[in-house]
Amino acid sequence: MSSLRKHFEQILEPAGVQINGSHPWDITVHNEQLFSRISRDGTLGLGEAYMDGWWDCESIDEMIARSFRAGLEDKIRSNLKFLIYLIGFRIINRQSESRAFQVAERHYDIGNDVFERMLDKHMNYSCGFWESANCLEDAQMAKMEMICEKLQLERGMKVLEIGCGWGALARWMSQRYGVSVTGVTVSKEQAKLARSRCADLPVSIELADYRTLNGEYDRIVSVGMFEHVGQKNYRTYFAKARSLLKDQGLFLLHTIGAGREGFATDRWIEKYIFPNGVIPSMHAIVKASEHVLAMEDWHNFGADYDPTLMAWHENVKQAWPQLRQRYDEQFRRMFEYYLLVSAGSFRARANHVWQVMFSKHGIAGGYSAAR
Repeated sequence: MSSLRKHFEQILEPAGVQINGSHPWDITVHNEQLFSRISRDGTLGLGEAYMDGWWDCESIDEMIARSFRAGLEDKIRSNLKFLIYLIGFRIINRQSESRAFQVAERHYDIGNDVFERMLDKHMNYSCGFWESANCLEDAQMAKMEMICEKLQLERGMKVLEIGCGWGALARWMSQRYGVSVTGVTVSKEQAKLARSRCADLPVSIELADYRTLNGEYDRIVSVGMFEHVGQKNYRTYFAKARSLLKDQGLFLLHTIGAGREGFATDRWIEKYIFPNGVIPSMHAIVKASEHVLAMEDWHNFGADYDPTLMAWHENVKQAWPQLRQRYDEQFRRMFEYYLLVSAGSFRARANHVWQVMFSKHGIAGGYSAAR
């Protein structure tokens, strides 16, 4: 046994994870160079090695959850390359206007067929609300309905959706509440399908960066887009929302949240799934929004992302016989790893899902949020 392998066995021991063990969360190693690769490249090397078939695990989600609970993330990714990466993330504005469309080119535009098979029939690509739901479909409808109730929509209102995806929420709001919606996305594929799905409604879909928007709206909603804004642009983002919101308007921000302070994402996720992405901390949101908007409510239902991601993974697994005609085995392992690692992080409560309600000046008499 190499000393490097023994070193990683000792690192994994507090999590109850073994190498070539018998539990579903144990790691089966196919290439002994795995340990030097992780030592050199941290979590990036771990993910790339999985894509290359160097290791397997029956329950990656549980392995990751156990690792997070045992605090192993820092031990695995603490190396010079990660330090350089982290410094670069802090210094460079990786989410500038000129780079805004990169995440669409690399992820959201990979093919609508993947997302149509992975997501619910409405195509919500964000956490569902599972309090009274037994399946993905119900959880996503409950989430959309909760958003509408929190926004206190009334017929005839003008609504702006920053980051509209494939038009799920825009269609829901317009159909059920009689509002007109302007949806904005940086993804050409999302825009094309959203326009088709909302063609019979007062919904306009624009291909644009949020910084270029103008107009005045009764309500603003942004679901799963703030993760692409970046810490150097948070103040700009909230100031833009304020400028677009009517005096008695409401703004709902739905975002993944980091369990601790810091501005970085996992190197593997950033390289292969969400280029330039960064998960905000609670402190960062508060600091950037104070003196710009009035915070009315903060709701955390991050544990619900675990069943959402596991449902997506099951859908991709079931659809793979059809998808494999267009995508290779490395793509399958990449997407599987992304979904299961993400599920494990939410199961361990290392990441959260926040819905934060804002108003422009504070709602007279107070605001009461739906749950």
